[in-house]
Amino acid sequence: MNLARVAAVIEKEAKEIIRDPITVATALLMPLVMLFLFGYAISLDVEDVAMGVLDQDRTPASRELADRFVRSGYFRLAASYGTAREVEMALQRNAVKIALVVPPGFQDRLAGNEIAPVQLLVDGTYSATANLVAAYAETIVSQYRGDTAPYVGVEARVWYNPSLRSVTYVIPGLFGVILLAFPPLLTALAIAREKETGSIQQIFASPITASEFLAGKLMPYVLIAFVQIVMVIVVGFLWFDVPLRGSLGLLLAAGLLYVFCTVGIGLLVSTVTQSQLAAMLLALIITLMPSFLFSGFLFPIFTMPYFLQLYTRLFPARYFVDFSRGLVLKGAGIPELWPSVALLLLYTLAVFALAVWRFKKKVA
Repeated sequence: MNLARVAAVIEKEAKEIIRDPITVATALLMPLVMLFLFGYAISLDVEDVAMGVLDQDRTPASRELADRFVRSGYFRLAASYGTAREVEMALQRNAVKIALVVPPGFQDRLAGNEIAPVQLLVDGTYSATANLVAAYAETIVSQYRGDTAPYVGVEARVWYNPSLRSVTYVIPGLFGVILLAFPPLLTALAIAREKETGSIQQIFASPITASEFLAGKLMPYVLIAFVQIVMVIVVGFLWFDVPLRGSLGLLLAAGLLYVFCTVGIGLLVSTVTQSQLAAMLLALIITLMPSFLFSGFLFPIFTMPYFLQLYTRLFPARYFVDFSRGLVLKGAGIPELWPSVALLLLYTLAVFALAVWRFKKKVA
């Protein structure tokens, strides 16, 4: 490989990037825009849940139970109702997300050391939030019962994310999603642009080899993608206050490997498309959408059907998201995370080998 020819291609591509402010803005600003949008918009926390109360007992004990919900900080008393029909209508029009129904005789049963049942009606439209709301509500009720009668005490401790902040879970996953969104797109468009303008025919006729052309063409985008990961990591830790339990150097090293993988995907896309529009659409279809659905970023992979769990292995974001969360949140190192790194390395080598083979075939 002639390094002088590679350097010439790098210089040519760098000049084209600098002369195109839209590309530069897309490469450097959009990842931060995505980080802030998803960092603030995606929240699985349960706070300030609108709550309705149907108190049919109207005693100090029933009022104390309702007050405990409000004092917990998770629930907000939106309204009190007089009939079950009013509660049903409030749930239907989204006025409340949960309703506490206290039947008559609640205080008398507690005084007699009997079981005093209450009813919790939870809006299950969004199941993930509904499960959390129901769990918090059941905990408050069980603790109230424990004040008046013996019960089995459970002391739970949450490891790795003790505050249960959803942003702490979301941000490390966003690293993998953002880096699979832009580097493949930019790389695919860069080579597709050469095809549309016809300048790639000059490359085919010149002494430069396919490997030298691809190396020179890709290196500027590898550098841009690495700057992207540094930016999103710095902002994620400093702005969103996400704790870093593991090694920053190891995270950056794995990020660099992931960058090569995503750029390789863009190269592969460019070998099967002839126009920038087709390259853009195909890059988005095989990178951005799967990274949301099949990387574990939002939806846990272990809850998916088995055949879909196997399908997720086709996408590199899964391996980097596992690595990122394991290192950032759990403080894991290479002994624990080497399978993700090894699979990501194999994926990168396979993508580059296939892309270079297809490109050389077209040159020939």
